[in-house]
Amino acid sequence: MDVDDHFELEHLYLTERECRVCNQTKDLIDGFYRTRKNKYNSSSYSYECKECTVKRIIQSRKLKFKQSNWQYPDW
Repeated sequence: MDVDDHFELEHLYLTERECRVCNQTKDLIDGFYRTRKNKYNSSSYSYECKECTVKRIIQSRKLKFKQSNWQYPDW
């Protein structure tokens, strides 16, 4: 039994990942943000895809803006 027959290079280096939010499988480099800039392996990418991250940030910013009771000063 030869180990090389069971493993390929793609098994060692991940090329795709499943998003934890939308459960879609996307390309690792194009679909996910890198969280550790000095590392170049698959563990340095986030588990939330870019689209879900943008949606989450936009919704949280809208909530903060709506919750603030800012008004023009009455001089």
